[in-house]
Amino acid sequence: SQNVRKLTMEIYLIRLTEQTVLELFSFAVTISACTDLGGICQENVKQCTGSYVSGKCAGPENIKCCTGNVTLQDTKSCKNVPVYSRDTWGARSPLSFEHLPVPVGMFFIHHTAGRSCTTSETCAAILRGIQRFHMETRKWDDIAYSFLVGEDGRIYEGRGWKRVGSHTKGYNSKSLAVSVMGNFSSITPNTAALDAVRSLLTCAVDAGYLKKDYSLYGHRDVRPTECPGDAFYGLIRGWQHYNTTTGKKQRKTV
Repeated sequence: SQNVRKLTMEIYLIRLTEQTVLELFSFAVTISACTDLGGICQENVKQCTGSYVSGKCAGPENIKCCTGNVTLQDTKSCKNVPVYSRDTWGARSPLSFEHLPVPVGMFFIHHTAGRSCTTSETCAAILRGIQRFHMETRKWDDIAYSFLVGEDGRIYEGRGWKRVGSHTKGYNSKSLAVSVMGNFSSITPNTAALDAVRSLLTCAVDAGYLKKDYSLYGHRDVRPTECPGDAFYGLIRGWQHYNTTTGKKQRKTV
């Protein structure tokens, strides 16, 4: 009857209103969770000047809470050492990416040839600058390296374990790479940074991303560059797994 239909519609509207109120309440709660951290909700297609924190904003996964401070967030990809996520340093999302088949048999050592850093805040700022340079000037899809290490002794995620990098032309699809932040032409990285690089190599093998019989190279072994700097290059040539059979003479061109 007409009265039954009217009553049914009223019940439907009440339930719809309740659902809308709950959704609005949930939205307000998540927004509040971000503002409580001193952050704002934004799409991660742009960088965050602090750290991105997930689960604090309503909407799709690419809406994240951008805070003003650096919050260290371990990816848990290594058992022996923390690897701090892209969200830690406020990375923007890549334009695109290609899957890297692992394990790979080659690992390249780089330096950024720029400023070094000894705090997470300074390292995060440098990382964002490198990503901007690589994406806006070089026109690459993302920051080039698989990982970066600071003289704060921390490992920071770049493209990570499973994505092809842009670090070593001709070898990107079959290798991983780490770049230590700083210029190591005349000095070597400090003990904290060197320990972090060694720990990353250990993890790569233990976690199955790098073959047990892998070969280690400096960037200059395969490209006409001074990277990773004279001092650092001289050091890694004495490391286990350095490939002395294919290592080339030091290049002098930039």
